[in-house]
Amino acid sequence: MRLALRLPRRREIVCQQAVELVTDYLEGALSRSARRRFEAHLAGCPHCTEYLAQMRETISLAGRVTPGDLSPRAQDDLIDLYRRWISEQQ
Repeated sequence: MRLALRLPRRREIVCQQAVELVTDYLEGALSRSARRRFEAHLAGCPHCTEYLAQMRETISLAGRVTPGDLSPRAQDDLIDLYRRWISEQQ
């Protein structure tokens, strides 16, 4: 379960916050005000706009991968990467 990032009210979003919000943005999970602030940041930040485009492309490509497309080694590497990421989140 993802925890929504709390943003200070009425302040502009900085790049680090924008990167943290990308998944919620793509999933439509941001509040209306957070979405407006996120999109305002994108309008003035070509780097975050590019990052968002890269994430959309990654999602598009990853959506086509099936478990059978991955070698057992690739599956193990992804599972290991996920477990390390989870342990860092705690």
